[in-house]
Amino acid sequence: MSNRITAFLVHWAATSLSLWAATRVFSGLHFTDGEALLISALVLGLANASVKPLLIVLTLPLTVFSLGLFLLVINGLVLMMVASLVEGFAIDGFGTALLASLFISFLSTFIAGFVPGSGSQVRVHWQRGDDDDNDSSQPPTRR
Repeated sequence: MSNRITAFLVHWAATSLSLWAATRVFSGLHFTDGEALLISALVLGLANASVKPLLIVLTLPLTVFSLGLFLLVINGLVLMMVASLVEGFAIDGFGTALLASLFISFLSTFIAGFVPGSGSQVRVHWQRGDDDDNDSSQPPTRR
């Protein structure tokens, strides 16, 4: 399978799982069935790739003036737009959309980061010092 297809599927699965988790955390987020959830994840990915950048450019002065906080509003609006487009997906209000969009963004990025081949891996490098017997609380001595 191509790396692009793998990355797409990983992000779609991460977004789907994040949407499902958001329904457990936020009582104002509703899906009628699993099909609506999967379609919503797909439409949300497409909206984030196409509509969101356009909204960011159009609202750039507001975003700069608010020191980037208006991007949170854009996230909430995009999620509300997806809910209005997908039958079987409902959001009770803008507050729920705003908080749920933050939750979904963080969780899907976190999940995708731990999947090899997703294109957004989290890498942790642990480097040990040359002298393991040294007490780290003491400053190094010159030799």
